[in-house]
Amino acid sequence: MPHVTFRAPSSPVRLAVPRRAAHPASWALTALLGIILTVLLPPATAHATPFTGTTLTGTTLTNPRASLPDHRAALAAPPAHDRAARAAGSAARLGTPAAFGERAVADVDALGDGQEAAHRRLGTDGQEAAHRRLGTDGQAAAHRRLGTDGQEVAHRRLGTEGQEAAEGRVALVGVPGLEWSDLDQARTPNLWKLVAQGASASLSTRAVPPPDRGVTCPTSGWLTVSAGQRAGTAGRGCLPRPAPRSVGEGAIVPGWAELAAYQSRTGYDARVGTLGQLVVDAGGKVAAIGAGAALAAADKTGNVARYADNPESLPDLTPYHLIVLDAPELATAWAGRPLDEYGVPTSMPAATRQAAVAEADRRIGALLGRLPAGTTVLVAGISDVTPNAHLHVALATGPSPSGEPYRHGHLTATSTRQDALVTITDLTATAIAALGLEVPREVVGRAWQDNGPAPATPAETVKELADGDLASQVLREVRGPFFAVFVTVQLLFYLFAALALRRRRGSASPPVQDSASSSRLLATVQVVAVVSGAIAVSTFLAQLVPWWGLPAPMLALIVTILVIAGLISALAFAGPWRTHVLGPLTVVAGVTSVALLLDVMTGSTLQVNAVTGYEPVTGGRFYGFSNIAFAVYATGTILALAGVAQWLLGRGAPRLVAVLVCGVYGALAVFVDGWPSWGADFGGVPAFVVGLAVFLIMLSGRRVSLVKLLLVAVAGAVLIGGIAVSDWLRPATQRTHLGNFVQQIIDGQAWTVIGRKFGAMIGVTVGNWSLTLLSLVALAFLFLVLDRPSRWGASALGQAYAVAPTLRAGLLGALTCAFIGFLINDSGIAIPAMALTVAVPLALAASVRALQLAKPTPPGQSSAPTATTERPEP
Repeated sequence: MPHVTFRAPSSPVRLAVPRRAAHPASWALTALLGIILTVLLPPATAHATPFTGTTLTGTTLTNPRASLPDHRAALAAPPAHDRAARAAGSAARLGTPAAFGERAVADVDALGDGQEAAHRRLGTDGQEAAHRRLGTDGQAAAHRRLGTDGQEVAHRRLGTEGQEAAEGRVALVGVPGLEWSDLDQARTPNLWKLVAQGASASLSTRAVPPPDRGVTCPTSGWLTVSAGQRAGTAGRGCLPRPAPRSVGEGAIVPGWAELAAYQSRTGYDARVGTLGQLVVDAGGKVAAIGAGAALAAADKTGNVARYADNPESLPDLTPYHLIVLDAPELATAWAGRPLDEYGVPTSMPAATRQAAVAEADRRIGALLGRLPAGTTVLVAGISDVTPNAHLHVALATGPSPSGEPYRHGHLTATSTRQDALVTITDLTATAIAALGLEVPREVVGRAWQDNGPAPATPAETVKELADGDLASQVLREVRGPFFAVFVTVQLLFYLFAALALRRRRGSASPPVQDSASSSRLLATVQVVAVVSGAIAVSTFLAQLVPWWGLPAPMLALIVTILVIAGLISALAFAGPWRTHVLGPLTVVAGVTSVALLLDVMTGSTLQVNAVTGYEPVTGGRFYGFSNIAFAVYATGTILALAGVAQWLLGRGAPRLVAVLVCGVYGALAVFVDGWPSWGADFGGVPAFVVGLAVFLIMLSGRRVSLVKLLLVAVAGAVLIGGIAVSDWLRPATQRTHLGNFVQQIIDGQAWTVIGRKFGAMIGVTVGNWSLTLLSLVALAFLFLVLDRPSRWGASALGQAYAVAPTLRAGLLGALTCAFIGFLINDSGIAIPAMALTVAVPLALAASVRALQLAKPTPPGQSSAPTATTERPEP
């Protein structure tokens, strides 16, 4: 494939982007990446950098996929008897591109009884040392090793036809719709036995949903397994699985070309047929049992070499390396239900569901009884069979990709970093890795691996994992009503506060005026404002209480959040800091910043299934900072630093000391936000850097200019770019979405990702009118009521600025961060809405305290210059 090559000035590294993706945006992104690489990589070592999944020819980074040889032909070829032929044959078997390195020496140790040992060594500058040994009776074991400096070790084992291979055989069992609550010792004995023996987790099956329905249809689930990337089908509702057309012992999937072509329009560009094609190209044999299994096991032309309708039709499974079984009973029963207004079948009666699950278990048992010993068994509920999305079953027994057997316990994957939680794309990666094959870049999942211990008994394990799905379902039911209540209460509170401030100003004209400090109304406003500012972080801390299991989950959630917010507010008013204008603000903002910082450093557990966090069911994010959490965290951090700076300045500390202290913690907060092992927040870092810079510049007493903002923005982009590149330099199996985005830039797919994110941002902003309304009202209250004296408000914010000047810097820094976050993240209006939910109530609390500390104004005397901006009455 032709490439467009960019080279940064004075850099030995050239980035080659496929010509088909040479969009101007891709050019710009790749040029920026080249500059970052130039800065990060010394010229003497740039060629030794571990570019996982790429080819280094001299110092040129290219995409090798177009030059991959035919593994099947290589494995079928007879052994060569001369050194040159054996070197070429060994390279072909390993799938090594011809352009990989420039010097190759093939060295043959010995031949005997059908055994071959071939060693291929390439020198320095991007060269490879590969060892391939073919064992007795034609069994192949391939070992690929790259030397130091970020190099890779891969082991590849495949048995051959007619042989029993203890390693390198995978049985992938898909049961569309299977949930943990379906399992029962009497009704599903085979699945129950797998729970007792193997590792288990909840499975997020998010694929490309049908229009207006956030579910994964069975066909979409199987196609996602095939591609290792989210896939779907065109049209409305859930389309039936195409019935395979028999061709000899195999079959072909009707309409395969149309299914493959549609994926380019989904925004994910899934490459269906990846799983089956990879195994076939490596010389393996694939068998599919059932129509859904044919979708997962087909190669890129839609063909399956061996197809059967049921396990009994394949009495001998030893020749096959990948066996895919479709247990379709739940999906079949669901497909027979009446359709709702979106073309999706309605829910099944409980008795129908239980009968279907029992029949599926019998089908699974028929397969398990025929599998050779040492087979890796992967069971997954690969789709929904309900009108609403659920978490599903994930089970693994037998040898894992590491070679060790899966033990009884929980599964995890680096794609989720959560105990007992994996994804459907991880299923594809696990099957490939268990066969000893290298997982290609187009497969976005990561292999399942053992993690924490599971409960001792299958019953306890099933109950625990079913409870996780229950939490997701309760969250889906309460999230909409919660935000409706949340937005309504916020709007009413702003109205109440505006009336209270107007009443206070209106009472200034009588000859005898009560002091603002004696106003019970203002005191009430301050307390409610502090509680309101603590609500955002309390929505995350509420996850410490299992509210979803209580009889009235919605009420339990609201009560839990209010109690936690009340405790934080009590702390804010508990000490001597309560008398300071920024005292309560600093406590609430500080708790917000520290709580979320510690959460992402310890696994982000507070954000999973939080009402303002991320849902495992939707599969948008599983670790790090979600966009809403980022908005709350960044706002709390900047406002807390404003309070700390004011305290330092008030105690006589030099301004430079205040700037340095705030800068150190601010840098830590930004680092935690962006670092792949913690926050992994790509879009948040530039916004956070600019917002923090605005605060620090104003804190130092200097003016904020457009030039300074542009320089800071570039610094933020370079910072997150450097973090992303450092993540990309890690092995592909350990990367986060930051490093994956760098690879997408190299592959020319970045513009597709950016377009999808931009579309999501527009959709959220336009579609979520309640958060848009809340944002507009909060801004109007801040600038038209608090900060602008009129007959509807007093200059309360101006008085707070006079007593605590750092509040202005903190507030403007937080608002700047929220605005930039709105522009560059896919959550759109949700980011400023949540930031304002923290900032405006806390600013109101500080303003009220400033009014309480203000001296009574004698009649006819202006209280402050900011209060004389009204035109005098004629």
